[in-house]
Amino acid sequence: MVILMDEKDFKDLNPIPQKGLYSSEHVATGIPIPKTKRIELFSPDEWEEFTEEWATSLGYKYHKVRRFGGAGDQGLDVVGFVTNSSFDGGWDNHQCKHYDHPLRPSDIWVEIGKVIYYSFAGEYPSPRKYYFVAPKGIGTSLGKLLSNPKALKKQAKVNWPKDMQNKISTTFSAKLEGKLLDHFEDFDFSIFDSVSLSELITDHEKTTFHTVRFGGGLGVRPEPEIPPEETASTDSRYVQQLLSAYGDRESVVVNDLSWLDDKPKYKRDFNRQRERFYHAESLRNFSRDNVPEGTYEQLQEDIYQGVVDICESYYDDGFCRMSATVAQAAQLSINSSPLHSVTRTADKQGVCHQLADNDKLNWVGDDDK
Repeated sequence: MVILMDEKDFKDLNPIPQKGLYSSEHVATGIPIPKTKRIELFSPDEWEEFTEEWATSLGYKYHKVRRFGGAGDQGLDVVGFVTNSSFDGGWDNHQCKHYDHPLRPSDIWVEIGKVIYYSFAGEYPSPRKYYFVAPKGIGTSLGKLLSNPKALKKQAKVNWPKDMQNKISTTFSAKLEGKLLDHFEDFDFSIFDSVSLSELITDHEKTTFHTVRFGGGLGVRPEPEIPPEETASTDSRYVQQLLSAYGDRESVVVNDLSWLDDKPKYKRDFNRQRERFYHAESLRNFSRDNVPEGTYEQLQEDIYQGVVDICESYYDDGFCRMSATVAQAAQLSINSSPLHSVTRTADKQGVCHQLADNDKLNWVGDDDK
């Protein structure tokens, strides 16, 4: 039988815009993916990278954090040591598992078997806590068992022959009998727990990797602190370079800051350049707490490449060279840097003085002497 359809069987297309959803940012990048959902979409490699990043956040809880891996890990993954006495001073394990589904009891039996067996064998004392961590979280069945240590112990004993006895190691069979059984019976199953996705994100937010991993922009950068003028010292190489540039312009040797006292033009310039240096130092400090290691150094390298040809051109004197180089830095685009949203003109100019502080840039060249 053929069913004939006519126009009344269809309806007009009428998608309704969600209030507050659309903005210029959404047009540029699409609707943001919630962080918990983004974690669930991680590939095995991304999950590995994420857990390495997340583990660095645990330092505030422990004296030391280490990652174990590879064959023979004895059930250890991300371990937090409470004191400098390693395992003997108390420790927690965070077992990071990547599956395409929420963790089930069958996914963790062998890990429970390992920590019970190897603590019995004397490889390490029992941990204070043993957490399971997974991108799709903990399933309902496993969640119920973790919240009921007696039920978890009972099910572990039932599943030992099939899921643990011959899977703890490929070189021996760990039968649950004799002294191992005694250890099993005395083992505290309340140590087993899980870390939720929201807890993972909260901890990851404490790392310098968070903004790069999840976006959302950098936080508010504090105003730079400029030390009092009287703290300026010729011990700093960038200060020596500035005085050398002024002296080169005036055809004199300047070794002391007091030379500036009756030179208002150079005094004003010196104070500007010094402020720029401390602006850059402030940005360096901000980067240490907010972006991955090496990000600021890459910004310095980008600015160096943008100004070095200007710096090494011919000038009548070192003051002209310094002024031209700093002016060039102010014009540079640094949009490729993760720090671009918090970098000001004075920061870019101050980087020139950081480079001069390390003699990567020199205001007085051979042609100027």
